[in-house]
Amino acid sequence: ACIDALFLCVSLFRLKDLELAKLGDSDVHVKMLAAPINPADINMIQGTYPILSPLPAVGGNEGVGEVLEVGWRVAALKPGDRVIPASTGLGTWRTQGVFPEETLLKVPGDIPVLSAATLSVNPCTAYRMLTDFQSLAPGDSVIQNAANSGVGQAVIQIAKAFGIKTINVVRDRPDLPKLVERLMALGADHVITEEMLRKPEMKDLFKSIPKPRLALNCVGGKSTTEMLRHLQPKGTMVTYGGMAKQPVMVPVSAFIFRDVRLRGFWMTQWRKDHAQDLESLAGMMDALCQLIRRGQLTAPACTEVPLQDYKAALEASMKPFTSSKQILLL
Repeated sequence: ACIDALFLCVSLFRLKDLELAKLGDSDVHVKMLAAPINPADINMIQGTYPILSPLPAVGGNEGVGEVLEVGWRVAALKPGDRVIPASTGLGTWRTQGVFPEETLLKVPGDIPVLSAATLSVNPCTAYRMLTDFQSLAPGDSVIQNAANSGVGQAVIQIAKAFGIKTINVVRDRPDLPKLVERLMALGADHVITEEMLRKPEMKDLFKSIPKPRLALNCVGGKSTTEMLRHLQPKGTMVTYGGMAKQPVMVPVSAFIFRDVRLRGFWMTQWRKDHAQDLESLAGMMDALCQLIRRGQLTAPACTEVPLQDYKAALEASMKPFTSSKQILLL
């Protein structure tokens, strides 16, 4: 099934020359610089994502570009500005595009291209989950699975900057020591495998770190159930993905005797809900850009791929145990 899905996903794409749309009064002509391949992009291609673009469509929901020209009504952008998508479905896997001004967000030109290209999804998701569900203070801890994912890497770095400890769960793999070393270098306090979650040694870990008040779940299945067992009473588990394609199973006792809270998060919905709350959006983007400038938030591990090699990039992004995000250079 995995091979069929991969073949279907790759075979649906073609590299085509399209005529550029005419620049309207409120439009912006953008030269795209770089765009990542995210799991949500693959889900959209497979038809399993809640938002589906009308076909034929240009793939890609995230990326960074440079403004070449603007319509006469455009006030907030000028040629030379760097921009990223303001919402899902822009179609960023292209060399150039003409977009309405309201679909773009300006980003500072002094942050690295790869950081800007990967800014609007993973770091924003990590930031919101760390700030919106529990009032965490320095010294508190967070536990997360899929810690090597783009969101996971951002969680580690943002939490570190906030003084919050992280317990990071990953799947066992042949190159586990290398992965552990890389996550520790990002600022992880503990990196453990899913198997260790079930072992008595977890008690020793909590001698030096408080039990987490927040759990971040991107996997589902057993990993989630085991992670939940270590949550403090009245703690919150936020689910933002389901990589295992298995349901979240919660013991009744966790609700009754520990009053744990289960929540969900989707960055696309947050943007919709806060479409008129420009202060919240600007505050988040400014905070993330400040972290990038200070070297406290870097782009995830990336493999840069020229656009013409998009098939290899799509295939690589769907392989198991992938720790490097595929970035199309445009």
